Amino acid sequence: MKILIASSEALPFIKTGGLADVAGALLNEYARLGEDAAVILPLYRKIKRNAGKFSIKPAGREITVPVGGNIEKGILWKGTTTEGGRAYFIENDKFYGREDLYGTPEGDFPDNAGRFTFYCRGVLEAVKALGLNINVIHCNDWQTGLIPVYIKTICKNEFPKTATLMTIHNLGYQGLFSSKDLPLTDLGWEMFNMEALEFYGKINFLKGGIVFADAVSTVSGNYTREILTIEYGFGLEGVLAKRSKDLCGIINGIDYNEWDPENDSLIPVNYSRGKLSGKAACKKSLQKTCGLPQKEVPLIGMVTRLSAQKGLDLVADAMEGITGLGAQVIILGKGDESFHKIFLDLRKKYQGKISVTIGFDDRLAHNIYAGSDFFLMPSKYEPCGLGQLIAQRYGAIPIGRATGGIAGHSQDCMQSVQ
Repeated sequence: MKILIASSEALPFIKTGGLADVAGALLNEYARLGEDAAVILPLYRKIKRNAGKFSIKPAGREITVPVGGNIEKGILWKGTTTEGGRAYFIENDKFYGREDLYGTPEGDFPDNAGRFTFYCRGVLEAVKALGLNINVIHCNDWQTGLIPVYIKTICKNEFPKTATLMTIHNLGYQGLFSSKDLPLTDLGWEMFNMEALEFYGKINFLKGGIVFADAVSTVSGNYTREILTIEYGFGLEGVLAKRSKDLCGIINGIDYNEWDPENDSLIPVNYSRGKLSGKAACKKSLQKTCGLPQKEVPLIGMVTRLSAQKGLDLVADAMEGITGLGAQVIILGKGDESFHKIFLDLRKKYQGKISVTIGFDDRLAHNIYAGSDFFLMPSKYEPCGLGQLIAQRYGAIPIGRATGGIAGHSQDCMQSVQ
């Protein structure tokens, strides 16, 4: 089978969250299994800047993509992952020549409807230009939601035997845009109805993917059950119920080659379950790096997107009690500007007890997992969650709410112990 993973981010090329981990790990696993698989991404500025590092080069092909009556050009690039997985990229500096992927801390880019309309249609144009005979396009999250729509509508004669799988990594992000943006997609107004793209007067990219894909999956069995309820369905529970026979949950995993404390080159001292002395050294190193006293106190780590979903209001409210018990807290993340301010203010208030780093630093992330005694994940909802898996791998005890994949992983661990 020939598989194309369509994802707006994937390791090792670009990452803002767990989607990148999963897409990259899945491609590498396909490569190890000998499957004919590839991933296709927008060529963001950050990827282009590191083209030499990843041996990315032009593929010698251009595409033309209709977007709202205009023709936008894309230049195709190609490269490989560290495991030999094939990767393709679509260059268009008008859409992707920016420092961030989806927006700034102040909000989403206002032209995201056009940016990802171009990407979805561009993926199909790239398949044709590169001569790829794809059996399955694996679409991930709202940024790819129009691909199944195009394959079942205006591109159906060009892809008669190509199936699509739509994977929901987080139903809270759906790609909602004004109805005025519908002409950008070159789909007719007949698609603006409850059975297609319309969603409470707006267009919904993810809904389009759910309705038109051949199959739909989520990233844990527990989350699949949750999103069929009003509490977790974000307005799409009825749409998902109609697809229930084609809906399944496949729990995420992590790449054990990347996340391995015994061989991790990004941490100061390697260690294993049978030789834990290195973890104590990693803790001291982490405390020093983050400007905290090197004391024998509980060290709690968080590597997270700074958004309301992650339960950060609960963390902020509990900080006085946490530090009052003598614990230290180290937080790494980026997201909403309001949470940036809240936690930077807490850092000043509890100086010497809290470390806050706004942004993403891969080395620091590895060191937080390696040096922490506990890992905090109080998410209000969590489709799967990779943090608790990585934390367990590094000997940090996860503390999380019983929701989504966090609860599912806990149940799986308990069953394996029993």
